[in-house]
Amino acid sequence: MRDRFGAVLTASVSMLFVEAVIGAIALVVWGQTQESPDLPYNAMGVVFLILVAPFLAAAGAALFAVLSVALVIPLLVAAGWLGRRLSGHERWWSIPALAAAGTAPLALAVAELVETGFLAGLGIWLAVTAALTATALVSRRLLLPDRPWLSGAAMFGRVALYGTLAVVTTGTLAGIALSVGIGYEPPRLSAEQVAGTWSDGRGGTLTLTADGKATATRVKTFDLDDSFEPVAHECTGTGTWEYDPGTGPWSQKVAVTVADCPWDTWEVFGTREHPKLFVYIGDPDSWDLYILQRRDQAAPFGSRHGERVS
Repeated sequence: MRDRFGAVLTASVSMLFVEAVIGAIALVVWGQTQESPDLPYNAMGVVFLILVAPFLAAAGAALFAVLSVALVIPLLVAAGWLGRRLSGHERWWSIPALAAAGTAPLALAVAELVETGFLAGLGIWLAVTAALTATALVSRRLLLPDRPWLSGAAMFGRVALYGTLAVVTTGTLAGIALSVGIGYEPPRLSAEQVAGTWSDGRGGTLTLTADGKATATRVKTFDLDDSFEPVAHECTGTGTWEYDPGTGPWSQKVAVTVADCPWDTWEVFGTREHPKLFVYIGDPDSWDLYILQRRDQAAPFGSRHGERVS
């Protein structure tokens, strides 16, 4: 009995690892489709991730073991009981039925907590249900009396083999999808489209006229204090501006020169209907941004990761 429990636990943890990797790939692809500025590539971040990978794997194994004991194994027990009660035999379909019913309250709670829409909440529910169902169905193989017995090591080998194929396939499809253009790109503007009044939503405005003149009113600039934290200052003045289309959507620049306003070059993101200009606040690797929108579109700031708005 102990060997069987260990084999089921091994299969469950292995499956959860595979699903976590596939989910991470899907999350990256989803992130590439979302409106976002071209944040800098941080080589040190990649090196750090590689260094901590063994610790993340160990933490993941512990977490997935807890999830297996708390969710997957109880699901297998409940599904077996339900199948026998309804049809006299254990049935595989009782696993997705119970998984869907059991995860619905959790998905609704998460959707409510993060204030997502109905479709996002539905997506969370379906993803959690699918992950739990797949893990339970694979682990169920070890509990069927009419199937040859497999040890935990043998089951781990099978999950590792087919899981690797699934991860490689998912990564390949993700790469193809991104290469054909499903990823986000900022709108390609022109000097005429850049001209106008841009606002930070807090009373700061930057007016760029078609003849190349710029007027700043309480637009923020930033420097660093002794602890390297950004400190905001308001800047008001007049000067000039110039739009550089660059070689593509990601390389567009808007250079604004106003006395006593030490801005870096403004960059473009947003959409064609709702374009935005931004500069980095402090170190670009911090992902903190100061954003301007067209005046008729600007709204009071909110904050999110990678975007400083006050």
